[in-house]
Parts: sequence; C-alpha cells; structure tokens
Amino acid sequence: MGPNTGGMGAYSPAPVLTPQMEYLVMDSIINPTVKGMEKEGCKFVGVLYAGLIIDKKSGMPKLLEYNVRFVHPECQVLIPRLQSDLASTLLAACRGELESLSLSWTDEAALVVVLASEGYPGKYKKGTLIKNLEKAEAAVPGMKIFHAGTALDSHGNVVASGGRVLGVTALGKDIVQAQERAYQAVDRVDWPDGFYRRDIGWRAIAHLKECQKANV
Repeated sequence: MGPNTGGMGAYSPAPVLTPQMEYLVMDSIINPTVKGMEKEGCKFVGVLYAGLIIDKKSGMPKLLEYNVRFVHPECQVLIPRLQSDLASTLLAACRGELESLSLSWTDEAALVVVLASEGYPGKYKKGTLIKNLEKAEAAVPGMKIFHAGTALDSHGNVVASGGRVLGVTALGKDIVQAQERAYQAVDRVDWPDGFYRRDIGWRAIAHLKECQKANV
C-alpha cells in the first residue's frame, strides 16, 4: 500500500520459499538464465539477485528483475545468518571453485527494519540528527545496525544523508523473537525526523503460528 519504495524491511528465512518452491525457482528461472548467458558467451561470475513473486493462481514463481549485486535490505538479513567466511566464498566464485564450496547457515531467523527520512520516497530533509545508535545496538542481543544513508557532521554527530537511512537487524531463535528484538532496538533510536513500518515480518509470523497450531 502507498508509494513504491526500495524496501522497508526484510526477513530470513522466508517460509514461502519451501524446498519445492526453491526447486521450481532454480529449474525454471535461475539455471536457464545462467545456461543462456554461458551459451551466448556471457558467462557470469558474481552475485545474481532475482526479484520474484509467487503467482497466487498458478503457484508458480515469476521473475520481476535481476540485479548483479547484493541488494538491501535483503542482504542485511542474509549476511548475519551466514556462518561461512564471505570473503572466501567470493574468492572461490572469482576462481571458479564453487563446486568444492559448501555454505553454512545459522538456524536462527533474522529480521531488519528500515528507518527512513520523513517524507521518503518523496521529498525529505537531509542533515537531521540521529542519536543513541550505540546504546540501541548494545541493549539488544543479536543486533546490528547497518548504515545506508548517514554521514558525520562537522561535530562528529551522525546525521541522515539519504532516504533510507538505517537497517536495524536482529537475530532470534525464530522470526517472532527476531522481530521483537529488532523493534526493541528501533524504539531506542532517537531520531524524530525518521519513520519506519511496524508490520515487518507479519506474514512469516502468521505462517509460524499456523504451523504451531497445526502441530498441536
């Protein structure tokens, strides 16, 4: 609802990506793309990000876009869950040695809430003061605040310099705890000129509750 943004939050893992759906995505979208590029002499090495939707009627994944880079806020929930060394992984990709690589992920869930400048994605002010970041990060376990649109003013204070400004990311035993921790930290950030959404993760939490109820 409302104006289109670059993303106001994300969570991982996403319940919608079941093993069956992952197979469909790889078989109908990712693998044909990679094979097509190689056939055309455009062999790709790097991060390939697929923006997908799941068609409600057919249940099939559909491709909206590709990015050849990490994107945020999605990356801000993937990297905290990655237990393998990221630098070694990227180096293996450069060297064409991914066949021998196995990535390790934590079973914990991650959720990020984006703090944006008031007015985004329309007109917004720059240079507004942001306080209490270190205390907010230290007060909640499994927390990391990513800076996306910040700068330091002449006095060394953190100020907003963009539309989407901060990514407040939390880990938890499940998506419920990750969400609780993320919003606990968000509420400690002192930034009157910022705003954020309160509903990040609601679909995943609803799915988790349905599964728990079914098991009972």
